[in-house]
Amino acid sequence: MRTEVITVRTGSQPVVRDITEEAARFVQDQGDGLLHVFVPHATAGVAIIETGAGSDDDLLRALDDVLPADDRWRHRHGSPGHGRDHVMPAFVAPYATLPVVGGRIALGTWQSICLVDPNGDNATRQVRFSFVRG
Repeated sequence: MRTEVITVRTGSQPVVRDITEEAARFVQDQGDGLLHVFVPHATAGVAIIETGAGSDDDLLRALDDVLPADDRWRHRHGSPGHGRDHVMPAFVAPYATLPVVGGRIALGTWQSICLVDPNGDNATRQVRFSFVRG
């Protein structure tokens, strides 16, 4: 297995950050296999969605609707409503596994690999790419 960790700057606001280019560079010229993308954080996830047409903002809005950032959460350290950030990975998993064919990720036309980070308390995140040759 080949693996690499990248650092992604997410800033101080909830964000959906497209990391497709970084993932594509990682698997380039690797042949056929599987790419596993993992975010080793308790408050972030990985989503395969369309970006640039508003879907990234729609995802954040949907998460706000399902998991409001208010004081209902028992987990209370961090900024107000931070407990919901710890529940979010149950809805947006911290990993995704994708097929790689001929050194290219086999994504659909409008699909992107995105880091989903609702937690403004951490400005940077780590993402681990792992490639298993077929």
